[in-house]
Amino acid sequence: MSRSEMRRGARLSAVQALYEMEVGGRGVVEAMAEFEAFWIGKEVEDIELPKAEIAFFRDLLGGVVREQRLVDRSVDDLLASGWPLKRVEAVVRAILRAGAYELAFRKDVPGRAVISEYVAVARSFYEGDEVGMVNAVLDRMARDVRAEEFDAPAA
Repeated sequence: MSRSEMRRGARLSAVQALYEMEVGGRGVVEAMAEFEAFWIGKEVEDIELPKAEIAFFRDLLGGVVREQRLVDRSVDDLLASGWPLKRVEAVVRAILRAGAYELAFRKDVPGRAVISEYVAVARSFYEGDEVGMVNAVLDRMARDVRAEEFDAPAA
């Protein structure tokens, strides 16, 4: 399995763990341990869950929690007026938080790749407007926090 596939699995697992933490009231250490032991790369209810780069999963999940105030404020600023992040559906909120964290703090990953990956995560849960919203919010954020990447022509 390629590194990009392992990272894709880490992103999906991080989003799922963020969602579980929010709706289930779990802490980050408990969620990490649960996902690593029972979810990542396992078959659950006849569904094969993807393998994941564990260090990347841990960084995404721990980073979102550690930087949540900054991440939430950044996403709030990009959402429509009167529609704060707390009003966004929980899975979309988890996707936006993970994507925003990665854009702001994982400069080793190209911004366009981050956007593309989280749009793909959104597509695994939704078929409608949510996918477009994830794309639009992360694109706007990337153009703010990584202007140097987005001012240059795409390679």
